[in-house]
Amino acid sequence: MNERKLKILAAVVEEYVRTGEPVGSKAIASLPDIGVSAATVRNDMAMLEQLGYLEQPHTSAGRIPTISGYRLYIDKLMTAQCLSGEERQRLDDMLEQQGPMTEELLIQNATTALAELTQCAAVVSDFSPKFSIISKVEVIPTGKRMYVILLITSGGSIKNKACRLEFDLTHEQLAMFSSCLAEHLEGLSVADLSEEMMERMTEAMGTYVMTMAPLVQGLCEISREMRQHALVFRGESNLFSHEELDKMEVVRFIEHKDELTHLLDDSFSGIRVVFGQEKDSFVIGNSSMIVSKYRKGEHSVGSLGVIGPMRLDYAKVIPYLEYFSQKITDLISETPEDEEE
Repeated sequence: MNERKLKILAAVVEEYVRTGEPVGSKAIASLPDIGVSAATVRNDMAMLEQLGYLEQPHTSAGRIPTISGYRLYIDKLMTAQCLSGEERQRLDDMLEQQGPMTEELLIQNATTALAELTQCAAVVSDFSPKFSIISKVEVIPTGKRMYVILLITSGGSIKNKACRLEFDLTHEQLAMFSSCLAEHLEGLSVADLSEEMMERMTEAMGTYVMTMAPLVQGLCEISREMRQHALVFRGESNLFSHEELDKMEVVRFIEHKDELTHLLDDSFSGIRVVFGQEKDSFVIGNSSMIVSKYRKGEHSVGSLGVIGPMRLDYAKVIPYLEYFSQKITDLISETPEDEEE
C-alpha cells in the first residue's frame, strides 16, 4: 500500500460518494492529483480489490469501496471539511431556536438540526438526567382524589405522574407528605434515586404510608424513568429517500429502533463509525451510523448519531457531528451543578 494506491483509494471513495456510480480508472486518472495513466490506475485498483478495499459490482463496471475501504478512508485518508465562521453561526442558530434553552431542548434541537443538515436519521441517547440534581418536588391536588407529583431537575427536566387515591388528603397529610419529599429528595442526584433510598423514605413516613401508597408508587415510577436514558430520533423518514437502502429494512429498523441503545452506549472516545453489515441488530444492511459522545463535567452523559447509507459524505457529516457534540458538552457543563439547584 504505497502512497499512490492510498491516494487512488481516497479518490474512488470520494468520487463514489459524489456520483453514486461505480468508479472507473479513466475517471480517476483524469483527476489533477493523480498524475498517472489510466492503465496504471486500473492496475492499482485491481490490487486494491485483491486487498479487500474495493469491489466490482458487475464484471464490466467500475469499482466501489468495501467496508474495509471506507474504514481505511475514514481512519487515515479523509480530510474533514472545516466549518466556516458563517456556517458555525448557522449551526448555533439552529441549536438556540425556540426560546429559553434547557438541556433537553438543546439536545432535541441538535438532533433535529443533524437530520435536516444530513437528510439522514439522527438519534440521541441521553442519560444526562440521572446526573442532574432534584431541585423541586411538589404534590398538587388536581381534582377529587386526584393528585400530581411534579419533579423538576437542575437540567430543566420535568417529570410528573398523576395518582388517584382512595380518599382526599387533609391539609395536614398533604403538608406532611410534601415536607417528607422535600427533606429526602431535594438536592439529591437523580442517580441516587435507588430502590433502597425510596424504601428508607417510605419507612420515615410511618403510619401514613398506606394512605399515601399510590403517591409513593407514582414517585417510584418517576425515579425509574429518570434513571433510564432516553432515545430520541429525528428524520427517520429521510431514510426512504436513499435508493441504496432497502425500504423493508428501513421499515423494520423504524419498528425496532430501540435496539440501537447498546450501540450508542458502548464506551469509546472521539468519533465511532458502525456499518450495518457488521452488526446483526442494525437491520439496515447497506448503512452506516456515525456516533459521537458528549459530556457533562467528568461524565459521559449521552451519544449523538447520524444514520444513513454507507455512501455518506463523511468528510462533511463528521464535522457537523463533532461541532454539535462539543457545543452540547460546553453548554451543559458551563454551570456547576451545585449552582443549579
